[in-house]
Amino acid sequence: MPPRGAPGSASTAGRGRGARGGPSGHPSGSRGGPPQQGQGRGRGGPAIPPSRPPPPGGLPDTSPHITTVGVKRSAFGTSGRTISVFTNHYQVPIPEGNIYHYDGPSLLTLSSMLTCPNVNSYCVVVISPSEKVLPARLNMVIIRRLQEVVAPQVFTPRAAYDGRKNMFAARELPFGPSGTEEFTFTLSDASPGEQGQGGTEGRRGPKPYKVKLKLVATINPEVLRRFLQGKQSHDNDVLTAITALNVAIRMEPSLRYPFNVRSFFTEQEKLDIGGGIVLWRGYFQSVRPAIGKMLINVDISTGAMYKPGGVIDVALDFIGRPRQDPNLLAPRRGFPDRERIKLQRFLSGVRVEVNIPGQPQTVRRPARAVKKLTPAGAGQLSFTNRNGQTLTVAQYFEQTHNYRLRYPDVVCIEVGSGAILPIECCTIPAGQIMRKQVPADKTKSVVEFATKKPNERLASIRAGLGVLAYGQSEYVRQFGLNVASDAGPHSLQARILDPPTLQYGPGSRQPTIRPRDGAWNMIDKKFWKPEGIKRWMVVVFEREQRFRRDIAQEMVNGFLKAFAAVGMRVEETDPLIFYQTTTTRIGAQLREMGKQVLNKHRGGGGPDLIVAVLPETSADMYQAIKHFGDCVQGVATQCLKASKCSHAKPQYFANVCLKINVKLGGINTIPDARSVPALTDPHNPTIVMGADVIHPAPGADGRPSFTALVGNVDSDTAKYVADCRVQTSRQEMIDDLSVMAKGILEMYQKYRRGMEKKPNANPKRIIFYRDGVSEGQFRHVLDFELPQLKEACRALGIEAKITFIVVGKRHHVRFFPQRPEDAERSGNCPAGTVIDRDITHPTEFDFYLQSHSGLLGTSRPAHYNVLYDENNFTPDSLQALSFALCHVYARSTRSVSIPAPVYYADTVCSRAKNHYDPDSPGMDLSETATQLESPEASRQLEAFRANFRPLSEKSRRVMYFS
Repeated sequence: MPPRGAPGSASTAGRGRGARGGPSGHPSGSRGGPPQQGQGRGRGGPAIPPSRPPPPGGLPDTSPHITTVGVKRSAFGTSGRTISVFTNHYQVPIPEGNIYHYDGPSLLTLSSMLTCPNVNSYCVVVISPSEKVLPARLNMVIIRRLQEVVAPQVFTPRAAYDGRKNMFAARELPFGPSGTEEFTFTLSDASPGEQGQGGTEGRRGPKPYKVKLKLVATINPEVLRRFLQGKQSHDNDVLTAITALNVAIRMEPSLRYPFNVRSFFTEQEKLDIGGGIVLWRGYFQSVRPAIGKMLINVDISTGAMYKPGGVIDVALDFIGRPRQDPNLLAPRRGFPDRERIKLQRFLSGVRVEVNIPGQPQTVRRPARAVKKLTPAGAGQLSFTNRNGQTLTVAQYFEQTHNYRLRYPDVVCIEVGSGAILPIECCTIPAGQIMRKQVPADKTKSVVEFATKKPNERLASIRAGLGVLAYGQSEYVRQFGLNVASDAGPHSLQARILDPPTLQYGPGSRQPTIRPRDGAWNMIDKKFWKPEGIKRWMVVVFEREQRFRRDIAQEMVNGFLKAFAAVGMRVEETDPLIFYQTTTTRIGAQLREMGKQVLNKHRGGGGPDLIVAVLPETSADMYQAIKHFGDCVQGVATQCLKASKCSHAKPQYFANVCLKINVKLGGINTIPDARSVPALTDPHNPTIVMGADVIHPAPGADGRPSFTALVGNVDSDTAKYVADCRVQTSRQEMIDDLSVMAKGILEMYQKYRRGMEKKPNANPKRIIFYRDGVSEGQFRHVLDFELPQLKEACRALGIEAKITFIVVGKRHHVRFFPQRPEDAERSGNCPAGTVIDRDITHPTEFDFYLQSHSGLLGTSRPAHYNVLYDENNFTPDSLQALSFALCHVYARSTRSVSIPAPVYYADTVCSRAKNHYDPDSPGMDLSETATQLESPEASRQLEAFRANFRPLSEKSRRVMYFS
């Protein structure tokens, strides 16, 4: 997965996450089981069973007919002290009248129109012609014209549309007994046979669109009311009703602003970050069911936009040469093909308008999407016109448009129709969302723009209600929804859990410590199990003039003092120091240096540890070093930035020791058994696993997805091992989970028998944390991954009770302390803040836990959904052990935002590229998008599978990923 700070930022790479409010598209396949039997088409909605008194304390009905995907909530947590917090939610009423659903697979030709039987009835929205899938932006324009110009008498009041295939109306549209109607119209006032928008299309006349609507569902909102009371299963009627409310609240801003599913963006606050990218402040909104109420979740968001203006200016900005000579973009004047491809990846898909300089635009030409950039300039590209005359593009523009190009050598744009456009005649309209990975060198700027302190964020959210203007939206009013622009955020009670006690090793002046505000330090403490170093070496990948030998020796001395302070015994106090400036064949160079270490010790062995000092820009070196250490040689490697380790303070070396010790096989700290009995009960040995999947960036064809599984091997849940695999691109379910889990369970058994001398090596409990799964995929996880976990247990004769929990971070729920005395120094809620009431799921076992202390901005809690629980954990015990696992993350002396095993799985996924030999051709895993034809993408995917090198046997046994 991407770095954890990225969620919610402008980056759209990789992982689709759903929100509880339901997807914007078809509701089937999302949370809630199959439809109830006997639900056919009906205008009045399903029959509603007679109401019963609500269950006590907000708990769901225990009747077996109330079904859930995950574990049904049976109790609430009670441990910890109570504080009052605000959350970025606003309560909304439930509609009183029926909701009429017009749904179906839009953008298909009428002959291939499908219907879906998963709800009572549906209305199909079909827009044709449909040679290709039309963008949601164009669909919104088509439906808006239909409702406001073509047939306003039919659409009074207007229906809400999601840009794809769902339309919802607060009254049944007058389509007669069939419930079906077709409309044919153009997007201009001219008829199809008249002169239209100019150009070739204009000579043919405006393109006609045919829209077919068919009523297919009528939803009685009473089902939603019963669901919120815990007396109704989360079936498709409930999901459709929630989807309708989400479409209604998003309709008005979607017509006025650039939008991206649940967020829209305005120019009220923006920042040019260079590289042809401008950041816009946006607002996220989602209707969510909660215990006994409906809520709108409102948050601020950030959108990365293409910089508006001339394409030449944007292109120069992208290549880092803003406002310089446009001929820098001319291939015949030295513009490298490699840079052209990068620029092409950046611009592909953006819409451009043609404006010939110095000429008035008499007819508005439609914007066209960039397909690619030409390898030559307009003066070198030629074609044959209808008269058989061969012209260059530059000559054509001079003859046809009476315009002589100023930069005929500069690359041109090719659009989808094959037309070639000189980029000096092209401009980028404002408000186009960049749906690609934000370049790595811009991530810091995005984070800084997106970061707001808690009080600032809450103030922006309050101000956002005025921008959202729910009271002014006719679509919101039709469904009876309303949030006053001066409404206050929802208030609720949170609990602050006690942190676990942590144990350090013998010789520590303070052998146990209780973290305070989510942090502690290593002063006067020894590692629980310090690992020794017999031989090691230092390799400096900088010129000796920049990182002098005396500085390198000072660094070695700093490490020796730090090793001694934490209890790590080092036999070699004068390691060899090498200088290496060649950046190719790094693995071979490290092997030769290792031989010199071997010779120094007269055949006693190679280095146990390689410390590498790297320059600022060193991603390729880092990958080569990690590939050699993790996959080829099985030796621990520690990379340092030269600027950080030069004249570093003791605290720096102490922090690096946290990583080195576990890479060598040691254990830094363990949770005290008495503070977390659910984890360390000797009668119930427990293995905790974390799993994650990372996907390629949007538009990166032929790149694989990577999976990771991490699990502890010791009885104290502090020492972890990992496995990483490659699988089909963008597949979320883990194919090889059974094999991966079996391998980790075997290592757990071996460690307990060999190292801990336990007579019974089998675990009795498995706690499985799964990251990266949207709520619409919960059922798939239970059907596909849980059986694989059970299969691995059966293969090893293990009879363990399993608890399966999904941990989510890609949501927009935030908490804000109401009283300053309840806040941390950062203004955030304290570490250990837990909420399992009021805003959680009406029927299922879930909770929010903010386990870390805030440093910058507003802390994001993790959302835990318990999908399966044979161990019958109480809310208090599961919340406590999850909080405790956030304190055993080996790389820091702070609690982290999610349990350590799933955090490690995230790290292992992000390091998957290190399994490829950097010297092998074609194994490019850079974050930039690539456009490949389907056969080529398939071949490249198979090449990635074949060249993926597994870990060395030695690396598999240690926390190489720390």
